[in-house]
Amino acid sequence: MNINQFPQVRLRRLRQNSTIRDMLAAPLPGPEKFVWPTFVVEGSGIKEPISSMPGQFRYSIDTLLEAVGKLIATGVKSVMLFGVVGDNDKSCDAAYAMRDDGIVQCAIRALKKSYPDLLVFTDVCVCEYTDHGHCGITNEHGNVLNDPSLELLARMAVSHAKAGADVVAPSAMMDGQVQAIHRALDANNLTGTILMSYSTKFSSSMYGPFREAADSAPGTGDRKGYQADIRDLNSALRESELDEAEGADILMVKPAMFYLDVITRIKQQTKLPLAAYNVSGEYAMLIATADRGWGDLKMMVRESIAAMDRAGVDIFISYWANQYEIMFND
Repeated sequence: MNINQFPQVRLRRLRQNSTIRDMLAAPLPGPEKFVWPTFVVEGSGIKEPISSMPGQFRYSIDTLLEAVGKLIATGVKSVMLFGVVGDNDKSCDAAYAMRDDGIVQCAIRALKKSYPDLLVFTDVCVCEYTDHGHCGITNEHGNVLNDPSLELLARMAVSHAKAGADVVAPSAMMDGQVQAIHRALDANNLTGTILMSYSTKFSSSMYGPFREAADSAPGTGDRKGYQADIRDLNSALRESELDEAEGADILMVKPAMFYLDVITRIKQQTKLPLAAYNVSGEYAMLIATADRGWGDLKMMVRESIAAMDRAGVDIFISYWANQYEIMFND
């Protein structure tokens, strides 16, 4: 077959004006597809800018309620909560993470009281609450111990679900975490709680602004021993396969923009909904590019989200969610 059919075939015919382009284009994802990740702190009247993430803040519960009210008005109906605590509340066993009066647990109850239809996701990881900054229990050599860490994650997930979280999302990348959390939820008669696993979470260089925002950087070493290697595709795919087998309701790839190939591959091998976390470094990267005059921010945001959509993303966990009207409405 001769594919060179010019001049009979002219693809520019279908691009010659905005009406035909819009008719043939896939629409950008609607606001109902977005989850806004946000940071909550103890206190009141707090709305503290995050320097590396312009447009994002650390909120106390009262100011978070106000921000979420504005979010809902734009059509975004989901949030993901990350707790930020001071050094005095951090410990080797992350005890604060399981407290009934912890900041995330209190924020869940306040949000569900004010906005009953809001879908509340919570991050289930202890790095924000350990004094060493790692995602589980460590031994005397600083190595993260997998199996003892599962109990912490399960207890944390149960505490969030009891407070009213709709979705718990384990992100520690511990082997067996999905199964451990499911068993704990079932044992506490919390079988309706959705479990979204950070099933393929890479040891990425794109988390820096988040670690500043959540004060969650590891004190020593790194997380390469438990997060997926950026170079190992087969292992990354197996991570999501195993989490599906353990009973995850939703899978997730993190980061998003640099891993569109992984998103597509996982989408091809699963019937589960697939989320992607459009992470802090990806967010900051586009802002920095626009600030230098090297690109139009709105168009770059739209292009990046369209690429994720094409790759197969069903749920967009993105810091652009609280700017949906600005970025995605014409």
